[in-house]
Amino acid sequence: MMKICLSLICVFLATAWLRADEFTSSGVKVFYAVQGSGTPVVLIHGLHSSGAINWTLPGTTAALAQKHRVIVMDCRGHGKSDKPQTEADYGVAMVEDVVSLLNHLDIRKAHIAGYSMGGMIALKTAVLHPERVQGLLLCGMGWLQDGSALQGFWQHIPVRERLIGGSSGSACMKGMARLAVREAEVKALTMPAAIIVGDWDPVEKLYVLPLVHIRPGWPVSKIAGAGHLTCVMKPEFRDEVVKAIAAFEK
Repeated sequence: MMKICLSLICVFLATAWLRADEFTSSGVKVFYAVQGSGTPVVLIHGLHSSGAINWTLPGTTAALAQKHRVIVMDCRGHGKSDKPQTEADYGVAMVEDVVSLLNHLDIRKAHIAGYSMGGMIALKTAVLHPERVQGLLLCGMGWLQDGSALQGFWQHIPVRERLIGGSSGSACMKGMARLAVREAEVKALTMPAAIIVGDWDPVEKLYVLPLVHIRPGWPVSKIAGAGHLTCVMKPEFRDEVVKAIAAFEK
């Protein structure tokens, strides 16, 4: 119990050290926090999560901040950011939030890392705004293919509002279908890229293997004993994120 309490205190202190702020992107308030200095790294969290839960609490933010300027954002509809209610407010709009955040911070180019939904946003950002992405790291995610059954799943997914946090959750989930990208767009990317996925994560079969098939040069790191929800808490995941970002700069 004492060890657990001490760990929670350390996590709280680490989170408190982040410089928290917010800005407005197309009328939506977006929350973000910054730690460290150096080459910028933007971290994008997964569905129904937040920047703190996905990246900061497990220690990934602090590990990266030893050598980088780390920007952790709460996507619209999540965390401390505004939660618009319509489907049109999500999808590509979440990509534009990333670009607006870079503009707000006067950052020309950054490494972009995303987990799960954040990986979809990261890949779509690389496709739509390749000039802003120095390195692309997809974690717990691969390729949401335009025109695929998986895109149709997100577009027509049945949802129960009370289970996913209200109509903003429903709108976000359905809007994810618009984060799909075409094969030619993925093949056209020239920035360094890498993939990290848990070896128990069904995402590997559904999203990662199709991506590796068309981009065999993108390295894949597997986290042993990790499922989709548990991967971010593994120390090995944190270490692989740090290694992948460092490799982008060699």
